[in-house]
Amino acid sequence: MFRITPVDGGVCVVDGIYASGVNAGLKKDGLDLGFIRSEKEMDVVYLFTTNKFQAAPIKYVLRKEIKKTNFILANSKNANAMTGEEGIKDIEDILSFLNTKIKTSGAIMSSTGVIGVRLDKEKIKKGIEKFDFNERDSHKFAKAIMTTDKFPKEISFEVEGNFGKFKIGGVAKGAGMINPAMATMLCFITTDANVPANEMKEILSEINEVTFNAISVDGDTSTNDSVFLMTTRDGDYEKEAFREALKQVMQKLALDIVRDGEGATKVVAFVVTGAKNKKEAKIVGKNLTNSLLVKTALFGEDPNWGRIAATIGASGVECDENKLRIAFENVVVYDRGKIIFDEETERKAHEVMKRKEFKIYVDLGIADGAYTAYGCDLSYEYIKINAEYRT
Repeated sequence: MFRITPVDGGVCVVDGIYASGVNAGLKKDGLDLGFIRSEKEMDVVYLFTTNKFQAAPIKYVLRKEIKKTNFILANSKNANAMTGEEGIKDIEDILSFLNTKIKTSGAIMSSTGVIGVRLDKEKIKKGIEKFDFNERDSHKFAKAIMTTDKFPKEISFEVEGNFGKFKIGGVAKGAGMINPAMATMLCFITTDANVPANEMKEILSEINEVTFNAISVDGDTSTNDSVFLMTTRDGDYEKEAFREALKQVMQKLALDIVRDGEGATKVVAFVVTGAKNKKEAKIVGKNLTNSLLVKTALFGEDPNWGRIAATIGASGVECDENKLRIAFENVVVYDRGKIIFDEETERKAHEVMKRKEFKIYVDLGIADGAYTAYGCDLSYEYIKINAEYRT
């Protein structure tokens, strides 16, 4: 048995870890450059975007094959993507400058923002000069990596059991260009759990599949999607306790991203069951979160179950209209070939859709494959934000 208790601290919940953020002038105002620093080297594993045009920071980490680090440098406003070898050289130059201010080992740079623009190295260097490397303010770091985010995203826990105890905390950013094909935009997780090296990546990948990989805001996969898991190994460890704590951290951050989806007014869980297998259940769930017609119906609070059925049928999975069941929470609108959508049923379904968060249940009735995908509606505000993103 173990107990997971929410505590303050974010990524600084772990002893010996520092973080903060400053304004380097990348944004007109607000924090835009942050760091996470550890007194000792941390083992690090990561998951990156499957977008074939991976950003320079990702290429840098993969090229260096970084497995241990004591420093993360992160900027917003500029993704440093589609910048070729020059983008990687810019990182090397910036990290070289960083080392004149503080000794780092396996330093990692992470970026988010506009694609196709070189980093303003001079502004970033001036920002580094503003850092207080002994500050422990996870909230400032969380704010420094925000782009169109409306609020910072962070969480931390202390976990205790017969095995001892450990701490874990995380920070994420993301609101648009969210259809992770591995992770979210940016996520940083610190822990002192003494996780065996051969289990870190395995557990991270497993939990990622049902958290960050299960969300979508707009169906677009970023060039910069990254999840980092880092440990100081100063705490204790028990596999099930760690798996559950990591899941709670990643689940909370993933759902915060959906809640903060650009222009979003609703968070919807598409609970898919009865599929041929988990793979086909996931296809259905992700298609439903990405369908523009479904998303606009969510915004309009219109229980147009026909759009849901059409999306399922177009997904290519094994399905049969005589086995399909669709419900908005406990309001069944279609059941195994029977339309249950009279005036009263529509009214009840409409009431469900007025909520800020609700579930839509889809049972394919084929086998036992199941998957839950999380999405949001598509509003006028999303178009406004992205039409003016660079201006």
